[in-house]
Order: sequence, then C-alpha cells, then structure tokens
Amino acid sequence: MERRRLKVAIVGPAHPYRGGLAVIMESMAREFRARGYDVDILTFTLQYPALLFPGKSQTVTTPAPADLAIRRVLSTINPLSWWRVGRELRRAAPDIVLMKYWTPFMAPCFGSVARLARGNGHSRVICQIDNVEPHEHHLSDALFNRYFLRSVDGFVYMSEQVHGELRAYTSAEALFAPHPIFENFGHRVERTEACRRLGLDAKQRYALFFGLIRDYKGLDTLLDAWSAFRREGHKLIVAGEFYASREKYIAHIERLGLGEDVILHDFFVPDADVKNYFSAADCVVLPYKTATQSGVTQICYNFCTPVIVTNVGGLAEIVPDGRVGYVCEPTAEGVADALARIYEGDTLARFAEAMVEERKRFSWAAMCDTIEELYDRVK
Repeated sequence: MERRRLKVAIVGPAHPYRGGLAVIMESMAREFRARGYDVDILTFTLQYPALLFPGKSQTVTTPAPADLAIRRVLSTINPLSWWRVGRELRRAAPDIVLMKYWTPFMAPCFGSVARLARGNGHSRVICQIDNVEPHEHHLSDALFNRYFLRSVDGFVYMSEQVHGELRAYTSAEALFAPHPIFENFGHRVERTEACRRLGLDAKQRYALFFGLIRDYKGLDTLLDAWSAFRREGHKLIVAGEFYASREKYIAHIERLGLGEDVILHDFFVPDADVKNYFSAADCVVLPYKTATQSGVTQICYNFCTPVIVTNVGGLAEIVPDGRVGYVCEPTAEGVADALARIYEGDTLARFAEAMVEERKRFSWAAMCDTIEELYDRVK
C-alpha cells in the first residue's frame, strides 16, 4: 500500500549554522522531499551563547539552500521561543517532529518543544541521536538527559554504545541506522591538483587528522605515534579549528621535534575545500580516546580515502578492520603500528577499492527508511 504524504517538521541545526549536524538535517530534509513529503526545517536564532562556544564562528556566509524551507525561530536560551515553537508545532500537527540530539545543553530547549508538540495527540517526536553521554561531562548531564529523552516517542541511533546508554534513561522504541555518507562535499579531485590547491608538495605522502580539535579526539596520541612512525617523505596534516588549548598541542609538537613533520591548518575547513584534503591524503587517522560514531569516517567513504580508527565506541562497527582501514588500540603504539601497516605494499590501493563496495551500506535513503519504520511503530 502506498504511504500517504507525511508532514515532517525538522528541529535542529541547519543553514546558516555550519558543520556536519546541519548537513545531516538538510540531507534528511532533501530525502523526505524527494518522497513527496511536506518538510519544514526550524533552526536556531541562537545555538550557543558566545561564552559557551569555543570556536571562532558558528555560522557560514554562503547563501541559504534554495531547495529547502528553513526558518530561524528557536533560541536555546530563551524559553519564550521554546513555548512559541512548541505551540506552533502543536497547532500545525506534523506527523513527525524530527530532532537531532548531541549534547545535554540542548535538552531544556528540545525537551520543552517536544512536550508541547506532542500535546496535540497526533505528532510523534522522533530523535536521531548522536550521543547520550557527552564527551565533556557536567553535573547537570543526567538531569538534562532525562528531561529530553523521556519526551521522545522513538530514537534512531547510530552505534550500539549510544543504544546502551539510551536504555539507562528510557524504554522508548529505538532502531539502528548507520551514519550515512556525506555526499555534499563533492567528488574526489586528482591528487596533484588537490595538493596544488592546498600548497602541498605532491611528491610527499600525507596522513590526515581532520575535524574540530578536542582533547577526546586524541591528537596528542597521534603526535606520539607519528614520532615513533616518522619516515622520510611522509607528513601529517592536521586540519581543523582548535576547540582545546592550541598552545598545549603546539608545545607537544615542539617537544617531539615534529615541527617539520606536521602541517597545521588550524581553521574550520569550508565545505568547498574538504575534497582537497581527502584527495591529497593517503589515509585519514581518527585516534579517538572516546567515541560514539564519527562523521569523518563517512567523509572518508565519500572520497574512498582509507582510514585508521581506534577501537572505541562504535568506530569499529563502521570500519571493517583490514578491509577499508585498520582498527587499532587507542595508544600511541597501536596507532603507530597501524600507520606502518597501512603504508605497506598495495594496502592503500586495496582499501580504497574496497571502499567503493563498502560505502553502499550508508545512504540517506536507508536512514529515512528507518525513520519511517520507527514512525509506523510509534504512531
């Protein structure tokens, strides 16, 4: 039987807010629109107060996507906006209110909106959840998590670790769907051209650490590993904005004598430039100390760039060891050994080729299919 046309209200990050979370919400909106559904995106007037945001800017200056209806209506620190948005959703009665949850900071805002929206007896709140327990802990985490998670009808989780943590708060329906590929960054660039655009010597070999630099992501572990791996003609690119102490990592690089080995691009990489980094790099290294899942692995799949991940959280669920990359222990020794192995023989070429087939597991269609299945279970 053909499904009736659903009304979907997406609440969460979207243009002009930058980063992978906004890409996820916009990508799901496009998939639902392609299915003929009515889709409205409600995003923030303010996402983080400046005092709580460690980066330089939360937004981009590029034009809003012309194919999506995005409205800026919600402030995470203004309860009046929570009430207005919740009441609007209650009156509009969409079939699905789809939320993205990644930090307890969002719980008071999202929990209030969800409770008000559900009051019409028709709308179902579905959450695509990145994290339950945050990477940086605060005393209020459990209280805030309880408030939001218990206002949701069903969850789509992307790693078993998150599923386990979720069960400590709620018994609501929950289904697994892996993180889809980030296709918005375009196609691979010829390596010599990518190096030219980045000001790199194409005769060198490059490993890449990519993304916002936070302590839990293990850049210090990678630097120690690189010191042990160190080879002539191999360099490490660190590309991303510091959300941790820059001085601490610069001192670590100097202490290890890696000044000539590490190429530091310490800024938020615009979407249009991401393809250059993943095309210039032989492999990407995610030396995380803790994790649930990572959007960076899905950028690797998009560009078929082999990847090394540590055996934490759900990373090993996404990266089959020895097929598209290596899974190693979250230690300098483990990462250094994986680097040595990935540069042996034709390993990089074999992994890149295997990614072409392996990436078929990760699609926005499959994610939205899971959301629809979940809606059918909780409606």
